[in-house]
Amino acid sequence: MILILKPELDSESEDRVLDRLHELGINAQLVRTSGRAVIVLKSDVSEEPNHRFTQIEGVVKAVRLAAGYSLASSIKDKSVAISASSAGKSLKPSFIGSGHMPLVMAGPCSVESAEHILEVAASVKEAGASVLRAGAFKPRTSPYEFQGLKEEGLEYLKEASKRTGLPIVTEVLSPDKVETVAEFADILQIGTRNMYNYELLREVGRLGRPVLLKRGMSATIDEFLYAAEYILKEGNEQLILCERGIRTFENRLRNTLDLSAVPLLKSLSGLPVVVDPSHATGSRAMVRPMSRAAIACGADGLLLEVHDRPDQSISDAEQAIDPGELAAVVKDMVAIVLALGLGAGSGDSGESAVEENALFASVRSLSESI
Repeated sequence: MILILKPELDSESEDRVLDRLHELGINAQLVRTSGRAVIVLKSDVSEEPNHRFTQIEGVVKAVRLAAGYSLASSIKDKSVAISASSAGKSLKPSFIGSGHMPLVMAGPCSVESAEHILEVAASVKEAGASVLRAGAFKPRTSPYEFQGLKEEGLEYLKEASKRTGLPIVTEVLSPDKVETVAEFADILQIGTRNMYNYELLREVGRLGRPVLLKRGMSATIDEFLYAAEYILKEGNEQLILCERGIRTFENRLRNTLDLSAVPLLKSLSGLPVVVDPSHATGSRAMVRPMSRAAIACGADGLLLEVHDRPDQSISDAEQAIDPGELAAVVKDMVAIVLALGLGAGSGDSGESAVEENALFASVRSLSESI
């Protein structure tokens, strides 16, 4: 960190600033450049708030030389284990990140009924998905749109997980609902509107369960990683980042899918990164080509909206694909992985690597039959 001093300070005032820093146990050095005096802090102050220094008499501004998300940047090649808690301990977990085979999370935008979620869950599993996604609590722009089945929807999701063995990812909207949703879900999703909900981020961090954090629709990469830092700071490293498109001046699509975020995030942190081309484009026709691009640029997985009758979906019908299209996306994914040599599976143990190789072979077999 560099402290910029007031230009009118005399040498005695500058010395008083240095003395105050030394009292705080901070190693500091005065440097003169271009007629201005600055103080370089040589001690690690990454977890110190800026105001601790700007409140020192004579300091104008505190400038950090490195990003403030030290926990996110310190993580290297992280993989997150995902398993269906409702299916018991007999099933091996799936892994996402750290060179494992890209993983597909798929399902309808909303849980619509008990029967429907069972049908879709079976269909997405057959098409090659590893995780079932659906919303029980739905944050909608208009208060008059479908808000989800709430706790009833969670019950339906749990039953679908029991029947298929698929883990569940679903959104939690508020800190007071975290424990409720965690009773049913295997991955807690933080949606784009809640990326800035810091109390919610802290709460899911304290819970210690896998979290899927979506990028805010107008968030910079740094803001996205700061949000991740809130979760990590509570001790939860079971974190997956999700690029879901950002709001720009372009209005042909729902959002602009920022695929450059995938390699950029991976250069700044070792956390797994998945892409949601459904929300990013808002267009059914764009989901498959953007899924290909996401895998090609290094995404660790895809989050896709899938409905057996997309045009009849209660919410976001225009961006939902059907199970047949999902199977085609999985086929594309396997072809790209094979062509680029991705997903070899660094694994966390020899046993997990064997399991993943078997999964890879089964998915490749599936792709050849489509």
